Formats: sequence, structure tokens, C-alpha cells
Amino acid sequence: MADQPYFEDFAVGDNIPEVTERCNEAQLFFFSAATNNGHRIHYDLPFAKEEGHETILVHGPLQAALMGKTLTDWAGPEGRLVKIGIQNRASAYPHEDLFFGAKVVGKREEGGRRFLDLETFERKSDGRVIMPGTATVSLPSRR
Repeated sequence: MADQPYFEDFAVGDNIPEVTERCNEAQLFFFSAATNNGHRIHYDLPFAKEEGHETILVHGPLQAALMGKTLTDWAGPEGRLVKIGIQNRASAYPHEDLFFGAKVVGKREEGGRRFLDLETFERKSDGRVIMPGTATVSLPSRR
């Protein structure tokens, strides 16, 4: 894990480091089981193709969880993910690189806490954003 980021280290317009994730069939099967999501498009290839998909699909909630993981890992042990909202706009597939990142769009202090407002994204390798969103992270101060 990288060093703890601090509120003072960021300005509006800064990007947080992008993270690459790649899901596989076993992960999708276990996520289906853990979330009690029995929809076969996530683990049954013949069924997914019958439904008109080229292959099985990565769950939207799994993609949202990977975004949450990206942000909490980046925020470090003293940072907190306060709020997150995403819109899943296109399909993601196993074995493809998915890139998660964010840009600082606001900085504020309220009630003794320091917050960064973020514009988040998940994109494919062709640059197409498939899951835009927003998040708020609380970071510690160097003061």
C-alpha cells in the first residue's frame, strides 16, 4: 500500500492513481453465491449467449465494489469513503482489463473534517467509460 494521502496533497483537477482489475469466471461464480444473485448471465456461458450476450457478464455490483476498493485502498488507513454513487452504462466481461480512477472536483472542510469530492470512472481499454460516478472521501490533514 502507498503512503497515507493527505488532504493538503490534492487540488481540484488532480487525478488519483488508476487501478486495473480483471475478473475471472470463478470470481463471478462466487460473487453470485455471496450476493444470492442466481442470474445465469453471470456464470452460465450457453445461457448468456442465448440471452444475446457475447459471453458471461461481470456483475454491476461487483464493478461498484471494485470502485469502492479502489477508493478505500487509495484513501489509506486514516481515510474514509463517505459516499459513492455509480451508473452502470455498459457490459463488462471476464478477462478484460477494467480501469478504475477518479478526479478531484471539489475540496472542502466541514465540522473539523476534510473532504475531497471525486468524479469517478470505470473505463475499458479503448477509453470508453462504462461506469461514471461520484464519491466523497475524507482524508486526514497534515496539520
